[in-house]
Amino acid sequence: MVDFKLSIDELANIIGGKIIASNDYYNNCDFSGKFDFLANAKKGDIVIRHKINGKGIEIATSNKVATLITQNPTEDAIEMAEKLNFPLIIVDKIEIANSFAIKWVFDNFDSSSKRVAITGTNGKSTTSHMIYHILNSSNFHVLTNTDSRSEFNTLIDPMVSKMIYEEIENNGPLDYCVIEVSEVQGWLDAVMKDHAYLMTNAINPDVGIITNVTMDHLGLVNSIEDVLRETSGLAHGLNKGTLVLNKDDVNVSQIEPNEGVKKLFFSMDNKNASGNVVFDEDNKVVKVDGKEILTLDDLPFKTDHFIQNTLAAISACVALDLPLDDITNGVKTYKSLKRRFVKLNDHPTIYDDFAHNPDGIKSTVYAGFKLLSDKGNLWIINAIRGSRGETLNKLNAESLVEVINKISKEDNRSVNLILSSSVDVVDNLNTVTDSERELFFKVLDTNNISYTHFNCLNDALKTTLDKSNKDDTILLIGAQGMDPAEDILKEIL
Repeated sequence: MVDFKLSIDELANIIGGKIIASNDYYNNCDFSGKFDFLANAKKGDIVIRHKINGKGIEIATSNKVATLITQNPTEDAIEMAEKLNFPLIIVDKIEIANSFAIKWVFDNFDSSSKRVAITGTNGKSTTSHMIYHILNSSNFHVLTNTDSRSEFNTLIDPMVSKMIYEEIENNGPLDYCVIEVSEVQGWLDAVMKDHAYLMTNAINPDVGIITNVTMDHLGLVNSIEDVLRETSGLAHGLNKGTLVLNKDDVNVSQIEPNEGVKKLFFSMDNKNASGNVVFDEDNKVVKVDGKEILTLDDLPFKTDHFIQNTLAAISACVALDLPLDDITNGVKTYKSLKRRFVKLNDHPTIYDDFAHNPDGIKSTVYAGFKLLSDKGNLWIINAIRGSRGETLNKLNAESLVEVINKISKEDNRSVNLILSSSVDVVDNLNTVTDSERELFFKVLDTNNISYTHFNCLNDALKTTLDKSNKDDTILLIGAQGMDPAEDILKEIL
């Protein structure tokens, strides 16, 4: 076994932890060099868990893990560790332990790959996945933590480090690693301060991207200034290469990189970011340094906010010095992630999108309106955010008011708003509370916005399909409460 030369004392010191019980790895076993989950951990692995109880300590002991790091030892965890003489490391911030695990794996398993880190309120997953596709289609060995659920971008667990070493063990050294970084992260109502900074610093990327900054994660952050502070941590953690910024976002465009880091802008305004990566609205083409490389027809998305994601992905690949031919081929052949303005049906046209915060809702609804047929009307089925608090739901309702009023001023066709509490498909962590639902209704009522509410998503979908005609467009928006809609529609249609 390789000697990774990391003593338990060194580990505890680096992550600011206190060792309980044994002052060496369990039974003096060698550290395997790997960080893992409790259920999967093998002899010599290190487990990182946000919280642990005595039963978890017993499992760790039976698996012969080297040590277990936690922020919250609950119930009889400490007593069990002392009874079994098992080394338990207790830390004040679990995110520091996980950021160290990411840095450790890159340093010891993947020191030669080029890396890209992406953060922002909206568009992280699409941008990350498109960069991955462009590099993969150019015959590079590339890994990304972005999947259709986008659950592997946090510092609450060691998933990213685990993914990296397993990919290398199974398929050899990486050429590129594309990592989506959550801009704001927390546990319950406590924000993990400097999350984006810590993760970026651990990744040590060659390219960093900030897509935009808007309100989300209410309860963890309470103002746009809070979001900007956390999101700009990516720029503060980037110490080489290129920082890619959205020139159209007034907050993002003013973020300054560290000394020695270059800036590259992308923009939907041909006059706004001349010389970088832009979409020329007049001529419907994408330009890199003034050179036309793609037409609107070449793009996998035709709506503004997804075109911005495409520009961000192109910018990253330009910063990596990838040939333009490889970039254009990758964009042309890209297939989107699930629930990213995906068309599910024709006649009526049904689009499904993950829009779940104010900016995403406004962008998606207006994009759907712009795609209406001449004879069609617009239907919006919105899943209310469950157990996310009154503040975010108030903002989401206000965003619907704003975009519906905007559409009404431009067009006299009806906009039909359907709301769902989705009690038939969500778990207890995503249940819409009475106060959330009532506040949502109050905002719409106060602004004279008509709507119909259904407790069940199945009923909302079925009723809308029954009432719509073949020329209409139906938008499905929301997070967990709308996630099962595609499967439900397969049974209804």
